[in-house]
Amino acid sequence: MTYQEPQDIQRVVNTARTVAVVGLSGNELRASNFVGFYLKRHGFKVFPVNPREKEILGETCYPSLSDIPEPVDVVNVFRAPDAVPGIAREAVEIGAKALWLQFGVISEEGARIAAEGGLTVIMDRCMKIEHARYLGRMHWLGFNTGRITSVRTGIH
Repeated sequence: MTYQEPQDIQRVVNTARTVAVVGLSGNELRASNFVGFYLKRHGFKVFPVNPREKEILGETCYPSLSDIPEPVDVVNVFRAPDAVPGIAREAVEIGAKALWLQFGVISEEGARIAAEGGLTVIMDRCMKIEHARYLGRMHWLGFNTGRITSVRTGIH
């Protein structure tokens, strides 16, 4: 699959400082909330983009990308694939550097629009997981058991 180049992923997670999370949910049980929380916790400035909310994760919510008052490095999308082309156009218009489509958010049209607009495109990958993979933080919130073994003991 295209749009999953390790060099592009590493460059984005290592250089980005601001992330607009389109579709960020105020519900703590949603993946978008956990990813936004993780990114904020690891030093990213997170801009929630959700027209139904006023504030998420202690940050002001914006109804659209064009309402964000600061430059955006990455537009991270947690929306249905049919919404991506419009989001990609808006990402190009605001001068974002990358369009990141989360797991299951696959839009060839949106990827084409963003790429033609000069954005790096990452598709069907999780920004939190890729950040953790390349910056050694897979242990965060319980991934590191402190035990190295190949023994499968089963449930006791």
